[in-house]
Amino acid sequence: MNAHSPIPSPGRRELRVVMASPRGFCAGVDRAIQIVERTIEKFGAPVYVRHEIVHNRHVVDRLKAMGAVFIEELHEAPADRPVVFSAHGVPKSVPAEARSREMVYLDATCPLVSKVHVEAQKHYDAGREIVLIGHAGHPEVVGTMGQLPEGVVTLIEDIDDARAWVPRDPANVAFLTQTTLSVDDTAAMVDLLKQRFPGIAAPHKEDICYATTNRQEAVKSLAEASELVLVVGSRNSSNSVRLMEVAKRAGAAEAQLIEDARGIDWSWFEGVTTVGLTAGASAPEDLVQGVIDAIATRYDVTVDELVEARETVTFKLPRLLTT
Repeated sequence: MNAHSPIPSPGRRELRVVMASPRGFCAGVDRAIQIVERTIEKFGAPVYVRHEIVHNRHVVDRLKAMGAVFIEELHEAPADRPVVFSAHGVPKSVPAEARSREMVYLDATCPLVSKVHVEAQKHYDAGREIVLIGHAGHPEVVGTMGQLPEGVVTLIEDIDDARAWVPRDPANVAFLTQTTLSVDDTAAMVDLLKQRFPGIAAPHKEDICYATTNRQEAVKSLAEASELVLVVGSRNSSNSVRLMEVAKRAGAAEAQLIEDARGIDWSWFEGVTTVGLTAGASAPEDLVQGVIDAIATRYDVTVDELVEARETVTFKLPRLLTT
């Protein structure tokens, strides 16, 4: 029994909890939240945020309490207050509108999403026809497609789309991907595109971000080590939903996505001896600890950590907040 374990209580069943590492906040999410917090510190409340800064209700509610006002479109914000763009990225039309209204704006787009935006522009400038692998309506997809004129980028959501796509010039095409997709699903689509179009231009470095990849690899190991996998994250969080799906495919008898400890259905634990626990890239660590605390009220818990990778990535804050 390790340092995380409570003293056993007579009559309570023992349960092992294995925590994935890495889990929870990635560097892009951490930077985006800091940008909102620092903007409120510097300019006072209210500070407007276009779209949820990250897809987690607990994070959003905490920032609301500090003075953040979340909006869907820029016209909902007054021109004399600062506005922050979410970590998912925005179409080019959004900062253009902010400049035309002479607004103070801070772009919290994850630098790894910005990298995809730069790639899209380069392919367009080179005259290539572009496909984007991603989920329709997701803010990141809307932002990436919005870097270029309407109709220039074709969205591919699944293997059938990849099979059906017919470009104007098969010899002059390129692909990009949303950063929070299933690594395995995306690989199948990319393989098919490369078979169909051997000369297709690929990203210089994988578009799916390091944090998504690391968390999915860790949850595969969790699935092998546990009968039940719990993923802490919001249902509108793409990377959190993918973690649940990956766990199921990797062999977990049960995998569930929960917002926090209140989402636990204790019937899931019947006959379970080992629970795997992880969190999406936008889920705070205190929610993970809350799940452990809730489990510990019912079971004699031993907590172990399964380390898949060590993350040391950090991203700089905008100059406006550091000068």
